[in-house]
Amino acid sequence: VQLQASGGGMVQPGGSLKLSCTGFQGTFANYVVAWFRQTPGKEREFVAVISWTGGLTEYSDSVKGRFTISRDNTKNAAYLQMTNLEPEDTAVYYCAAESTAANPWELRNPSDYTSWGQGTQVTVSS
Repeated sequence: VQLQASGGGMVQPGGSLKLSCTGFQGTFANYVVAWFRQTPGKEREFVAVISWTGGLTEYSDSVKGRFTISRDNTKNAAYLQMTNLEPEDTAVYYCAAESTAANPWELRNPSDYTSWGQGTQVTVSS
C-alpha cells in the first residue's frame, strides 16, 4: 500500500504542525500505524505508534509529551500533532502501516512495516 504523508512545513521553535497520513486501502482498522523521521546521513528513527483502534500509543523519549499520534478509522487517516517543536525535530517524516496482530509497542523498527508514505519535510528554524 502506498501511503501519502502531508502537512509538513517550516515553523519557528515552539511552533506546531499536524501531519496527516492517508491512502490506506482495505480495512484500515486492521493496520497498526507509526511515524518515523529521518535526517541526512542517519537511520530512520521511530517517533510514535498507534494501535488498531487508537487505544494504545507509544512514543520515543525525544517526543513524549510534545507529539500526539491519533487516527480516525472513519476517514482512513492517521495524524501526528507536533507541538513545542525544537530545531532537533527537523527531519523528513514518514508514516508507515502494517496489517499485523503483533503488539504495537514492539513495532519500533522500520523493518516491521511494509507500507510507507513518501515523506514530508518538517523544518524547525528561527
